[in-house]
Amino acid sequence: MANMFALGLAIATLLTGIIWCLDRFVWAPARRRKAAAANAQVAGNLDGDTLKKVTKQPGWVETCASVFPVLFIVFVVRSFIFEPFQIPSGSMMPTLLIGDFIVVEKFAYGLKNPVTQGTLIPTGHPKRGDIVVFKYPRDPRVDYIKRVVGLPGDRVSYDPISKQVTIQPGCGSDSRCDSALALTYSASEPSNLVQTFGQRSGNTEVSSGFFEIPQSDSVPEGGIRLRTRQETLGDVTHNILAVPGAQDQLSMYYRQPGQPLGVWVVPAGHYFMMGDNRDNSADSRYWGFVPEKNLVGKATAIWMSFEKQEGEWPTGVRLSRIGGIH
Repeated sequence: MANMFALGLAIATLLTGIIWCLDRFVWAPARRRKAAAANAQVAGNLDGDTLKKVTKQPGWVETCASVFPVLFIVFVVRSFIFEPFQIPSGSMMPTLLIGDFIVVEKFAYGLKNPVTQGTLIPTGHPKRGDIVVFKYPRDPRVDYIKRVVGLPGDRVSYDPISKQVTIQPGCGSDSRCDSALALTYSASEPSNLVQTFGQRSGNTEVSSGFFEIPQSDSVPEGGIRLRTRQETLGDVTHNILAVPGAQDQLSMYYRQPGQPLGVWVVPAGHYFMMGDNRDNSADSRYWGFVPEKNLVGKATAIWMSFEKQEGEWPTGVRLSRIGGIH
């Protein structure tokens, strides 16, 4: 859908731009020459109403010419500078909440063709800890947002019991690796976020919701209070969430050839992504690596936030969340 919108915007901008150019450089001068000729025939006594009729743009040309500058600005800004995205799920909680509307810096990792996503001008590469929007490798029509955990050449290990990441840089295709990167974790403690589970009306599908409930209040029936801790990933410190007692579906882990279960060596030109809500995130642990060509941009700010649950209508506005992403 995102690529289709980009393609539609590009076509609309191109067509209205062609019409704008034709009118400015071909049709408008022709109308002025026609008006001058008509005025000369009556010795300069052509009345104003008649002159307006002679020089008037056709309605469809006037509409296209007036719309083109707006479409052009939107196209340039959205394609190469900033693009808005909505957070649809809880996989990046507590950093990003369902209902957050974020700004993504499109030029952070290269100026790209807005339709094919091919890199036109390289401008940089993701760093560990960056929050990145990218095209889901298994379906590039879908946009995902996760945190960069592993860079090219990193050997990433994840312990589903302690829920901790270990990174050994500089492995590449070689079995020899440098010493592990210094990742630190704070003590786990209860968070203000509660996850509830229930069945959606009309079917047996299990749904989940996330609610902010102070620790002094009781957890509703069918819910569980999540636990939080700080993870320092390189130069970036952020909070992560875990569901007490939850176990990863190890049988669904992406098994990289030549590597044991739960260990991945990031290939050149690829990245290993994880959600901050570790037990509620379908990420690189389950479907593998993200090619650099799939990167859309770096999430930099929240410009609006609505109180809502996944798949439901907003119930309020969270003005306090507007600002930079921490």
